[in-house]
Amino acid sequence: MAAGRHFLVCLGLSVLLTGLGKSAFVGKSHSGGKADPVLQYVVNNSLREHPVLTKLKLRTLDDQWSAMMVSIEQAQLMANLMKLINATKAIEIGMYTGYNALSMALAMPENGHVVACEINNTYVEIAKPFFKEAGVENKIDIRLQTAMQTLDELIAAGETGTFDFVFIDADKSGYDGYYEKSLELIRKGGIIAIDNVLWSGKVVDPAPDDITSRTLDALNKKLHKDQRIDLSMLTVGDGLSIAIKR
Repeated sequence: MAAGRHFLVCLGLSVLLTGLGKSAFVGKSHSGGKADPVLQYVVNNSLREHPVLTKLKLRTLDDQWSAMMVSIEQAQLMANLMKLINATKAIEIGMYTGYNALSMALAMPENGHVVACEINNTYVEIAKPFFKEAGVENKIDIRLQTAMQTLDELIAAGETGTFDFVFIDADKSGYDGYYEKSLELIRKGGIIAIDNVLWSGKVVDPAPDDITSRTLDALNKKLHKDQRIDLSMLTVGDGLSIAIKR
């Protein structure tokens, strides 16, 4: 019996050591993680995708920049977080073709409201028919201008501290500014979700001339020290940080 116990302990250690050095980060299920069997198992056994979301996903995959689309497993996670905090007001900074804006709107009650920031009208025109088909076009306020302009307008309109959820997924050079504005607009207990914080793993040791990776790395380190929030960084998608305002 003692020998058997010793064997089990050694086997467990062997399995543990085998896994060392292998990153848990595999990327988005529709792009970088497409060939990862574990990630595809997760999607196959947890994703509950609204039919219109499925249609929009397939349309987006036809676009040459479809890798920019939020990972579907990540969108579902954020929708569930919104339900947990009973979110009725949200902001999306960087809408692209609207998959996550639609996911957020579907997760909200009838009085829900999503301010969706986008600067490319081509993507807006792709999104609109799907918002209408899903019956949530009245919940999504598309702002076709720079996200910073929209955030400043919301603050000027007296909406500071009234939003429940913000998703940041736009130009990486603007992330720090978007984060600070979002902290103003979010209520206590509200959530700021920040996408691409791992940047295909390049943030681990950014090259001196890799400005984007260095910018994201600096923001990650800032958030880690920021006492205004509670924080979790997840390996879902291209890396997702969840900041909860204290």
